[in-house]
Amino acid sequence: MLSIETVRREPEVVRRSLERRREDPGVVDELARLDAQRRALVAELDGLRAEANRDSKAVGEAMKAGDQEAAEGQRKAGREAGERIKRIEAAERDAEAKLRALLLTVPNILLDDVPDGGDESANAVTRQEGEPRSAESYGFELKPHWELAESLGITDFERGSKLAGRMFSVLGEAGARLQRALIAWMLDMHRQRHGYSERAVPYLVLRETMEGSGNLPKFADNLYHDDEDDLWLIPTAEVPLTGLHRDEILAPGTLPLRYMAHTPCFRREKAAAGTQVRGLKRLHQFDKVEMFQLVEPERSAAALEDIVEHASDVARGLGLPFRILELCSGDIGFQSAKTYDVEVWSPASEEWLEVSSCSNCTDFQARRANIRFRRKPQGRPEYVHTLNGSGLALPRVIIALLETNQQPDGTVRLPEVLVPYMDGQQVLEPAR
Repeated sequence: MLSIETVRREPEVVRRSLERRREDPGVVDELARLDAQRRALVAELDGLRAEANRDSKAVGEAMKAGDQEAAEGQRKAGREAGERIKRIEAAERDAEAKLRALLLTVPNILLDDVPDGGDESANAVTRQEGEPRSAESYGFELKPHWELAESLGITDFERGSKLAGRMFSVLGEAGARLQRALIAWMLDMHRQRHGYSERAVPYLVLRETMEGSGNLPKFADNLYHDDEDDLWLIPTAEVPLTGLHRDEILAPGTLPLRYMAHTPCFRREKAAAGTQVRGLKRLHQFDKVEMFQLVEPERSAAALEDIVEHASDVARGLGLPFRILELCSGDIGFQSAKTYDVEVWSPASEEWLEVSSCSNCTDFQARRANIRFRRKPQGRPEYVHTLNGSGLALPRVIIALLETNQQPDGTVRLPEVLVPYMDGQQVLEPAR
């Protein structure tokens, strides 16, 4: 959430960021109007409270002087001031609520070095590792991942649809083992090489937790919600990891904090309704390992580069060609001030698949969740900066692994790093 002080002090900065995002900058004027209204009510309240205090003192002075008539007059004036105070307090609370509600809909301010552009076509490739192979280079007809996954016993889309409907899948024996191996290896890598501490978090969270991460109210239509208990299924572990330190002031020396979590992710994917996306590319439920950092403000730019490298390390370890995209102003997420995507190559589908989105959210989430820190014991609390990135998202990693490592006989060779996690198994073979 933006601070109203920023909107008040630098309205043109906020306006320009909205314009770069291709969003209506008119909200800045409405924020200014609500802020002025609230501040006027606060000033009026201060005056009325001072008047009430004077009336109270005057009653005491009149009583001391034995002037009952004057005392009663002052009491009446005090009661009238009290009634006016109640009305103005209610109006001020209403104005404050409207101001906060509107602030919650305003996206983060983009960093100056985010490239301008209207949509994903303006995203820039900043780096690529590995040469993406063409289907022809294999010397045999490549199968798309959905055919491989069915023949290898990895997925069962028919039974997934029977159980839960469109865009759900059941993982078979081979698929469940492969996913579990990938998760365990990724968690071990991030712990041992990148310094993350693992957390097992709830998959259902409070409205305040969703709001703190920036998913509410903006993305309510894309979330699954339990109406009776007002609990929300998480779209990513970023949500509960952001909420771990909600309403806390972190002690000096605590930062940086690096957390990771493996969770299922639940998304309604309404934008995909009616489209024909085959296989594992787009699902309502999928598993992901998430990286999350809380750092001092001056460290967040470097921390973003670290997270991108940590995500890249996973693709590199799996032997998958990958590239880094710097997202343009019109394609960047609501919470983010700067984002890089990591994409892996899928040779049978002949496309790049996003497996990680790494974002610097600056103090945007920290303000919403009220997460602060002190640099020294009696120092003034400051808002932390938060960063997140997938490390990685499982379905598309599996797509790339299957298509990249398939063999002429229909088997799929496993990356060496996964063999110990698959009890020594080196090849996935068609199910019998």
